[in-house]
Amino acid sequence: MGKLTVRALRAVLAVVLAGTVFVQAMMVWALATDPEDGSLPLTPLRVITILGMVSVQVAVVCVWRLVTMVRRGTVFSHAAFRYVDGVIGAIVAAAVLWFAVTIINAPGQRDDPGVTVIMGGIGVAVLGVALIVLVLRMLLAQAVARDVEAARMQAELDEVI
Repeated sequence: MGKLTVRALRAVLAVVLAGTVFVQAMMVWALATDPEDGSLPLTPLRVITILGMVSVQVAVVCVWRLVTMVRRGTVFSHAAFRYVDGVIGAIVAAAVLWFAVTIINAPGQRDDPGVTVIMGGIGVAVLGVALIVLVLRMLLAQAVARDVEAARMQAELDEVI
């Protein structure tokens, strides 16, 4: 991974992290100062937004750590699995939170249930992303196993020579 790529990715991750902290601060401020007007259940939506930002932050930190491991050449190790698992967990949490928003929004969509169906479809798509990352985790597991096997074989070859 090139230095420019790493810097660009870290810049994007830093902006995303700062943005999520800002959104969380605004939601906490809104919870404390802005009363509900009765049209929507705002308090649950605000809490879900805060939790959703936490899931994004977890994913950002895990990706940052994985990029650091790539830069150091240590990504093909067992230590990388905890960060990949963190990303998968964050994506699943985001999907669950999205389904909660869909459920909260559904009663207001009785005249046009298509919105609820579309929102449900988005939740399924987010779960699909988690499954893709899970497949990538399995590929990482294979790469780590091959790396360990190659190191073992190299050690045996060094003994022979």
